[in-house]
Amino acid sequence: MKKLMYTLLIGLIAAALTACGSNDDAKQSKSDDQKTAQTEKQKEAQEKQEKQAKEMQKKLDKQKVDEKKTVAVVNGKKVSGEEYNAALSSSQAQYQQMGQDPTSKEAAKQVKQQTIDNLVGQTLLLQEAENKGYKATDEEVNKKLKETKKQFKTDKQFKAALKDAGLTQSQLKSELADSIKYQQYVDKDIQTPEVTDKEIQDYYDQFAKQSQSQASGGKEQSQMPKLEDVKPQIKQQLEQQKKQEALEKKVEELKKNVKVEVKL
Repeated sequence: MKKLMYTLLIGLIAAALTACGSNDDAKQSKSDDQKTAQTEKQKEAQEKQEKQAKEMQKKLDKQKVDEKKTVAVVNGKKVSGEEYNAALSSSQAQYQQMGQDPTSKEAAKQVKQQTIDNLVGQTLLLQEAENKGYKATDEEVNKKLKETKKQFKTDKQFKAALKDAGLTQSQLKSELADSIKYQQYVDKDIQTPEVTDKEIQDYYDQFAKQSQSQASGGKEQSQMPKLEDVKPQIKQQLEQQKKQEALEKKVEELKKNVKVEVKL
């Protein structure tokens, strides 16, 4: 909430202060009234935002499924509603970050499909990692657990977060182990082409062109940074894109050799 700043004017002589005393009181009263009115307005706006957030959360929660329901069977492995709901939250957040309503009729269908696709893909890749012999040692899992706990100020906050997520510490360690095996597989088995200087230049030029187009359309154009200043970030972004494309390609390959049954 923004703080309200006021400037108090001091008279030059006591006589003037005395003479204008009643006017000063009136001004102060008016100032207090303005402050009260603005505070009430801010309070109303905050309450409205909180109400809208609660209403949106109710809509988001309606998209969840029974935690015990089997939403898919991937190569004989059942994927639970609990896993679906966790992945669903991530998909919903992505839509909201893009300024879209994930609960609209069309978006809801897309969110549902995206969530199940992500779950199937992750399950297939994890199965492939295990087939390749990738494992997570107790030392690696405990290290990951320690890093996770560092995100919370106290152990009490960490346990509360676990409870909110519907997880026990044992279940969390199991998920961390899966993430370690998955990452090992991705890093060592999923090969992606090197990002070239030309690709970086093309990406930068495209961004500059979009920025100029927005400016011509009446939007304020921010000053473009120099290529050398943003080259590392662009390279990282392109590397992530290529890695994602390679993973999607691998998932499609894996789907050809296994049975995937969606039950949603």
